[in-house]
Amino acid sequence: MLEKIETLKTESLAESENINSEKSLEEYRIKYLSRNGILNSLFEDFKKVDKESKGATGKSLNELKVSIQKIYDDKKANLEPDNIAGDDTTDITLPGRTFNKGTKHLINQALEEISGIFEKIGFKVYEGFEIEDEYHNFDALNTPDHHPSRDMQDTFYIDSKGKDRKYLLRTQTSSAQIRIMEKIKPPVRIISPGRVFRNEDVSSRSLAFFHQVEGLYVDRNVTFSELKGTLNYFAREYFGDSLKTRLRPSFFPFTEPSAEMDVECFLCKSKGCRVCKYTGWLEILGCGMVDPNVFETVGYDPEIFSGYAFGMGIERTLMIKHGVPDIRLFYENDIRFLKQF
Repeated sequence: MLEKIETLKTESLAESENINSEKSLEEYRIKYLSRNGILNSLFEDFKKVDKESKGATGKSLNELKVSIQKIYDDKKANLEPDNIAGDDTTDITLPGRTFNKGTKHLINQALEEISGIFEKIGFKVYEGFEIEDEYHNFDALNTPDHHPSRDMQDTFYIDSKGKDRKYLLRTQTSSAQIRIMEKIKPPVRIISPGRVFRNEDVSSRSLAFFHQVEGLYVDRNVTFSELKGTLNYFAREYFGDSLKTRLRPSFFPFTEPSAEMDVECFLCKSKGCRVCKYTGWLEILGCGMVDPNVFETVGYDPEIFSGYAFGMGIERTLMIKHGVPDIRLFYENDIRFLKQF
């Protein structure tokens, strides 16, 4: 076998002189280095060599493999396009090839932009869990047992037999606020972006899943005017300096008092159109002061601490900002739509 190895060393070196193209290089690789090549066959035969000869034979066989692999690698490097000199007919004035570079999806762009706006004023980003238990999604947020959002027709429940709690696909990112307050003491200043799920009919205005950004600020002597100032700052940064805003009274189980924030319809400049239902205003988020019952649930003293919370739907906000008529466009992966952003 040693003689065979020495013969192959000589042959492989001689054959390497004829490698001058990718085709001849590939033929060389198949002959010597492929699974069915000569080297692999030799290693199979090596198993049958007697113990006395294994040491010398194995060393010689490994040297042969290293030698052939080096020949192959050197020849391949010499045949790379960068190492091949262009002929005199090459026209270097021709325009280069263009490539279609990918971009971030509009929703990801919005999540990053909104997070960046709030990070400028001290908010930290915390992402919760998409699979959540009923306690953090409903109970701790002061949602009563009879609230319609708990019904099967509104929430995707997960088969949790044998578990101590009922589990579901979260219906809001507010559950992340509860988990943060359970872990740390005030002051707390966070936003929680992420995907949420609701059992809704698919239409031009709604899907069974969408994205939200929730915000929470808890400290001593936090006031409603601070909430209003924070939201006005966000609206100006995100929609433009000249945009008008307003707050309307509303109700949410986990805030008291509660409000909804509107921005003037910049599609019709507040004159009234089909998108704003001829009111001149568009709703962008819900907000309010954190209900004392929520503080008691997480172990905060509502006599000492106060705070505000807010939440907005990303897709709906984008529809308002860019005049998108159908929410399903965000998920159809139509390149004609995505290229606009």
